[in-house]
Amino acid sequence: MSRPDGGSTGLPVLDLRTRALDLTELMDDPDCDPRALARTFRRFALVNALVSGWRSAWRTHVVPALPVTGRGRVLDLGCGGGDLARAVVRWAASDGFDVEVVGVDPDPRAIEAASRRAPRGVSFRQQSSGDLVAAGERFDVVVSNHVLHHLGDDERTGFLADSAALASGRSVHSDIRRSREAYRAYALASPLVSAGTFVRVDGLRSIRRSFTLAELRDTLPSGWRAERASPHRVLAVRDA
Repeated sequence: MSRPDGGSTGLPVLDLRTRALDLTELMDDPDCDPRALARTFRRFALVNALVSGWRSAWRTHVVPALPVTGRGRVLDLGCGGGDLARAVVRWAASDGFDVEVVGVDPDPRAIEAASRRAPRGVSFRQQSSGDLVAAGERFDVVVSNHVLHHLGDDERTGFLADSAALASGRSVHSDIRRSREAYRAYALASPLVSAGTFVRVDGLRSIRRSFTLAELRDTLPSGWRAERASPHRVLAVRDA
């Protein structure tokens, strides 16, 4: 890939027209280096704060779906290291809401990392969405960040069905919007924060596995809508 001055960016020329479903992320390997994984969970908290766009989604999509009493329950599905769950309870407090946030993830390594930093109002559980449905749990809003691109077709169908069953108000699932611009920006910026982690490799693989807006719209079941968000984001939204 060349620059206008004739130099090279050092980035490979990739075909981003279709999802790279053959790629797997290093942190999904159960035998990956646990120290690098722990650092990755911590570092992704910084990366997500910078690029996920969730502060805006909180205001535009989550707040309007909370009860008028100001009290509510929010579920973070596939919470990973817990950075979104922690951010939601912090934003809720600053905006005058009394919100209980529950973060769940079937990966015990993620829950261990998340539980090390669980502020008041946030709890983390090693559970799946199906476990919560079976237990009869209900939440005002169900959210997730960077989960959809990890899932195969059948897994995604089940995940969205569980989300719909768990949300009494709204489901909002945010993911990366695949594009050359997103790949290039992340490839150039991620080395600044990726030393000793899987942040760069996994972030680039995530972009290649992610959806365009049209692809997400085509794959969502009835009752869901796909929305474009900034920066380089897509949202899958369903109102109960």
